[in-house]
Amino acid sequence: MKKKAEIEKIFERFQAENPTPKTELIYHSEFELLVAVMLSAQATDIGVNKVTEKLFKIAKTPEAVLKLGEENLRELIKSINYFKNKAKFIIKTAAILLSEHQGRVPHTRESLEKLPGVGRKTANVILNVLFNLPTVAVDTHIFRVSHRIGLAQGKTPEAVEIALVKKIPKKFIHQAHHWLVLHGRYVCKARKPECQACLIENLCEKNLK
Repeated sequence: MKKKAEIEKIFERFQAENPTPKTELIYHSEFELLVAVMLSAQATDIGVNKVTEKLFKIAKTPEAVLKLGEENLRELIKSINYFKNKAKFIIKTAAILLSEHQGRVPHTRESLEKLPGVGRKTANVILNVLFNLPTVAVDTHIFRVSHRIGLAQGKTPEAVEIALVKKIPKKFIHQAHHWLVLHGRYVCKARKPECQACLIENLCEKNLK
């Protein structure tokens, strides 16, 4: 496993290459980001952005989503995996936001995870991107990259998350999620990692199983 100095070097290189990383999901409000992240489970950001481009022209607030209705929402997001369940969750979440949070996205993990269809990963994204909290949302990319390069081990995403938060220097923690996601998405790919193009290649343990 990585030593403190090696972890520091890894994130120094990520920062030098991309000083201000951000989510690739397109959104213009807190509610739009929440919906986009809910849709992104088991889906690509590209696919989600195609759907939300149309959806947010029609319904971009909790009120508008409820007015749209579950059946119409399903039709708009049907290209996304598990669209039926996601439509149901988004409708229920919109209703809860209006009845319990004055239509706003809540700022705490506890409140976020009470929303239908919002798990720990989604809550972490919202807390990090919207509210600038030092969370690490462990998706399949981060789970894979963390094990592969020897950054953190764990049998579950939450275990890896806890290990990462402990190991990543505080000055990098807020942006670490984005750097690791982008690295896993474009360089340290699942089936064929592009090691020749990797800026941390000499710091990697190459657990290519």
